[in-house]
Amino acid sequence: MELTKGANAPLTTDEVVVEVNASTQVDVAALLLTAAGKVRSDHDFIFYNQPRGPGVTVQPPNRIRIATREVPADIDKIVVTASLDGSGPPNWGRAGRLQLALVDPLRCTTIATFTPSDLSTETAVVGLEIYRRQGSWKVRAVGQGYANGLAGIATDFGITVDDAPQPAPQASPYPPPANQYPPTAPFPATAPFPQQSYPPPQQPYAPPQQPYAAPSQPYSPPPAYPPPQQYPPPQYPPQSYPPPAQPAYPPPQQPYSSPPQQHSPNPGYPQQPAPRFGEATVSLDKGKVVSLSKNETVSLTKGGVATLTRVRMGLGWDPAKRGKSIDLDASVVAYDNRAKKLGKVWFVNLSEFRGAIKHSGDNLTGDGDGDDEVITVDLPALPANVYALLFTVNSYSGQKFDQISRAFCRLVDDYTGAELVRFELSRGDRRTGLFMCMLTRAANGWNMTALGDYGDGATVNAMVDPGKRFVTATVH
Repeated sequence: MELTKGANAPLTTDEVVVEVNASTQVDVAALLLTAAGKVRSDHDFIFYNQPRGPGVTVQPPNRIRIATREVPADIDKIVVTASLDGSGPPNWGRAGRLQLALVDPLRCTTIATFTPSDLSTETAVVGLEIYRRQGSWKVRAVGQGYANGLAGIATDFGITVDDAPQPAPQASPYPPPANQYPPTAPFPATAPFPQQSYPPPQQPYAPPQQPYAAPSQPYSPPPAYPPPQQYPPPQYPPQSYPPPAQPAYPPPQQPYSSPPQQHSPNPGYPQQPAPRFGEATVSLDKGKVVSLSKNETVSLTKGGVATLTRVRMGLGWDPAKRGKSIDLDASVVAYDNRAKKLGKVWFVNLSEFRGAIKHSGDNLTGDGDGDDEVITVDLPALPANVYALLFTVNSYSGQKFDQISRAFCRLVDDYTGAELVRFELSRGDRRTGLFMCMLTRAANGWNMTALGDYGDGATVNAMVDPGKRFVTATVH
């Protein structure tokens, strides 16, 4: 039976499977809703990162199993969704045909199918709903599309997503105000005391003239007294007489030395203040491998020209050999220059700012070689009001970083493959969150600061507010 949009049909079995078929990779999910059309809590959102709920199970890669006999009595209906995972076409209008099939798994027969036909710019769709009606269960074809992805659907049904995607800025072509991103430093980062700015003194150093001035010539004894070497010592037998008395005249004075506190240890050179947080102290010299320490900042420009336009965050770890699976999540939060969150990209929201930031999709176990999760950022495509990008890692499954084998995160130049910063998470603290690094706008491009600061939280939601302190510390 082929259902049209809005049509319904009865269920004659208490267990069904919804199978989602498409020409591209999709993420399937289900939400358990009360009669008010909302979830009871976030636990009623069943998806790849929380695959089991009462009566509902996600069966990767494209199936949802629903056992109506196990559904709680206060649940009125279950909606099944399909969303693009960000690895292929940007919307359903370009993704091709989407079909949902309702199958009886015991009899291996198809109960009904539904093919949404009016999708265009949407990236997620509510396909079918299984609902109660007068003591029985029925299925209805919905076909409601959402342009803001799975996060938009979740928010509509009462899930605490905290980051409904921001509308695209209407005036992104305009350049930022001239004083919005002041230069980070008045001197080159690799030369704290530029030679040309402070010429060396032309005369040998003379101590400050207060309260005394050092003589310009080496000091000679007072003229009233002949030099001591012209007076031979008295010829007393040493065994019979005490040592000769001291000469009547005072010994020659030593040349005057000004008190150490009266002058600077570097006369003529003003003392430079220590670099502020987020101020570049390292540059990308040709042929030089950049190795950053915690809280150290590198300028991603050469000769005033931005050298970095696309970056890639990679996160990798080994699967658990026994026990609970390990699920780490890579995320990035965008802030303006007042530390206001503009959006975030994570496993619930795989794209932001019209694709300027993209997530490769959630890896639930760490299977595979190399980077298990990847976030790609096209820096020139970001809106002008994006001032900072904060990259984070969280342990969704709850293991602390010191319990995870061979886990790492890194930031890479997406064009050259050069690794810019890397942290070994397996040697980390007994915490579940990490602030990895931060990109901030500079006068002619971007700066990158290595953070390596730990926090707590199963998802990036717990990192947004604590992460604001890094942003505000760079706005001078």
